[in-house]
Amino acid sequence: MKARGTLLSRRGSTSAADADWTVLRPGDQVEIAKHAQTVATGEVEEVSQSGNVIWLVADGQTDNPHFTKSDGIVIRKIP
Repeated sequence: MKARGTLLSRRGSTSAADADWTVLRPGDQVEIAKHAQTVATGEVEEVSQSGNVIWLVADGQTDNPHFTKSDGIVIRKIP
């Protein structure tokens, strides 16, 4: 758990990880992390109705990747 706290403090993020992805809305700026490492940042494009899948307009990428909760993804809103 120390690594996760380090990631939060290093990024200066003030919000906790969003456990309920259904609260995310298109246009929200987010950081995607897996195993306490940032794997993507960008803007929410869409969230599945179940809240288990998120599509992202990722910074610096030409395709719009999707991420699933079952892959151990953690999402944080970027203020």
